[in-house]
Amino acid sequence: MLTKIQKPPRYFEDVVANIKSQIKRNRQNEKHRIANKAVRSELKSRSKSALSAAENKDDSAEVALRLAIKRLDKAAASGVIHKNQAANRKSRLTRRINAINADS
Repeated sequence: MLTKIQKPPRYFEDVVANIKSQIKRNRQNEKHRIANKAVRSELKSRSKSALSAAENKDDSAEVALRLAIKRLDKAAASGVIHKNQAANRKSRLTRRINAINADS
């Protein structure tokens, strides 16, 4: 006999809430989760582009680094990531790019 495979209650449609305010909170949480996911994805993309620009000795490497740092600061300000996490990522990215520039 075949049984239906169920998704875990991850999305707000699957969670059964009886209280009106909790139903609204579930909708809000899902919207915020999707928006935060996009921001975190952009952070990774900006960091990778800054690293690749530095490795390829592009003229835009400094601009890419500045843009990556700016996005990290904005993500920390809006609460997507913690401010200390943003500081750690900026420091690590800057150190890596400086090491690449020092090698050449």
